[in-house]
Order: sequence, then structure tokens, then C-alpha cells
Amino acid sequence: MNHKIIETALTQQGVKEIAGKQDNPEVIKYFDVMGFDGKSLHDETAWCSAFVNWVAITAGYEHTNKLNARSWKEVGTKTEKPQIGDVVIFWRDNPKSWKGHVAFFIRETKNWIYVLGGNQNNQVKISAYPKKRLLEYRRLNLT
Repeated sequence: MNHKIIETALTQQGVKEIAGKQDNPEVIKYFDVMGFDGKSLHDETAWCSAFVNWVAITAGYEHTNKLNARSWKEVGTKTEKPQIGDVVIFWRDNPKSWKGHVAFFIRETKNWIYVLGGNQNNQVKISAYPKKRLLEYRRLNLT
């Protein structure tokens, strides 16, 4: 279990996008820590990967520095037996699409994977995703 990753991610639970022209500075910091100009991006920009990058960087783990969720298939080690804090990559639209979602593993049931992530219903929270949308589980290494 990766306590540092989950502890770091939980400090952000409840952070939400702000509808309209105003941006939540907490969401913008996820882009800033990656080197993106948060002033040119907005909290309506897809930010699940920015959140996972911020957590990984803050906790001292390897990261992608990319905004696409599927970039997480390139870091860490693939695992078939996820532990709390491992990265979970899901497909969106269809398995071959470039689109996806990334978050941190909490637990799973027969049909659902529970993850803690950003941009889940426009906020940082724990959500359940269908297991059939799973692409990979990845275990991050310390930097």
C-alpha cells in the first residue's frame, strides 16, 4: 500500500471546478507544478492526469508530466494485483480511443473499481468505475 500517495491525494478531496470564467486556484496549481502555464489553462480543462501528476510529484514519485490519462501506461510497473495508491488507467469512449481517465486505486468489487482522483464529476473524490473499462494498473516508483 502506498500511504504517501493516498495521504497526499486525500488533502485535496473536495477540490472542485468553479463554473464560469473564474478558475479554482487549487486546480490551476496541478497544471503549474507540471510546468504548464495555469493562466492559459482553465479548471474546465481535463485535469485528471494533472491531478495524478501533482500527487506523484508532491509525494516524490515518478510521473508523466503529460495531460493525457493514457500517458500513465508508460511509468511505473504494470501489476495485476493492485494495492491502495496504485495508478488505475481507464479507457473512455472505446478501448482504442486516445481518451481515458486516470486515478488512484482504493478497492475493487466484482464489477467496480473505486478510485480517488481529480476531475471525477468535476472534483477530487472517490468514485466507482466499471471494471470492464480498465486498461491497466500501475505501481509507481520513488524518484
